Amino acid sequence: MQRYFIPPAHFLEDRVVVEGEDARHITRVMRSRPGDQFIVSDGISREALVEIEEIGAESVTAVIIEKLDMTSEPQVQVTVAQSLPKGDKMELVIQKCTELGAYAFVPFLSDRTVVQYDGKKEAKRLERWRKIAKEAAEQSHRNRIPELTASLSWKQLLASFTGYDLVCYCYEKESGRQLRDVIAPFMQERDNGAPAPHILLVIGPEGGFTEQEGVEAEMAGAQSTGLGRRILRAETAGMTALACILYESGEMGGI
Repeated sequence: MQRYFIPPAHFLEDRVVVEGEDARHITRVMRSRPGDQFIVSDGISREALVEIEEIGAESVTAVIIEKLDMTSEPQVQVTVAQSLPKGDKMELVIQKCTELGAYAFVPFLSDRTVVQYDGKKEAKRLERWRKIAKEAAEQSHRNRIPELTASLSWKQLLASFTGYDLVCYCYEKESGRQLRDVIAPFMQERDNGAPAPHILLVIGPEGGFTEQEGVEAEMAGAQSTGLGRRILRAETAGMTALACILYESGEMGGI
């Protein structure tokens, strides 16, 4: 069933109001009519099955039929920090990691980032990325849309490490400690009643991280981990690592 995220203010006591692009999608793409049903979420604490009551020029009003439980989110919050890759690869990372269950995304610049960062285009790029995250969250029946921050410098990213319970620095030259060696004991040591742990995955650019960056990451509190014996593309590494973490946390049948 089609799902839409709406602002909390549009979630009324017994009905909801959908406006803008989502309203146009309901009426012009889905060709919905009064009596048709869909799901809405405010992305925070409310989700409901609704039935169309009235279709206006730029809005759709729907009556709440049933309030739904919000149980689609992982019990572990994984933020994917991705060094900006070339072309539209970041869009693929955001789309697929949102489907898997990423909590947030932090794009950043590192020594071997080849993308020419343009601060003037930052707002437009963020708008595009957030739209992709929203559509992917709707398609995969997420209860919330992952957060997206503006691009950080390497030093800014390092300074943010203290805000996480665990930071995994995925390094292609790490031959000893693999991701599971860090995640499995970390999850086993968590108390059942503890808040959802927040993990940061740090993924490098096409050319990988420099040795100096590896030293700086570990000094800032990150744990260097490998992702197997094969070298993954920049846009593949984040998806792979995220899926591994969710498996080890029990989201996909792990522990």
